Amino acid sequence: MAEWTFLTNHARVLILMANHPKITARDLSTLIGITERSVRNIIADLEAEGYIEKLKEGRRVSYKIHSELPFRHPTEKDQSIKKFLKALGCKLAK
Repeated sequence: MAEWTFLTNHARVLILMANHPKITARDLSTLIGITERSVRNIIADLEAEGYIEKLKEGRRVSYKIHSELPFRHPTEKDQSIKKFLKALGCKLAK
């Protein structure tokens, strides 16, 4: 039987980016245990919906989280993701 967890891979990527804005897709894939391609698809999803913004710093990228945005599911759409990230101990940039 497959193991299940409370958080999706999208949530894990977002949490790690919030705590480590300069993290690479390769590091994310290693920490989460999914392929780098899957991580890049998740990053594209988060960027397309406005939850993250890529900031170029030379050859590197850092990520800015837009924590004021609401959850996507209709049952949580009246709550911002900021509460979720803070509840998990993320240190959000001001």
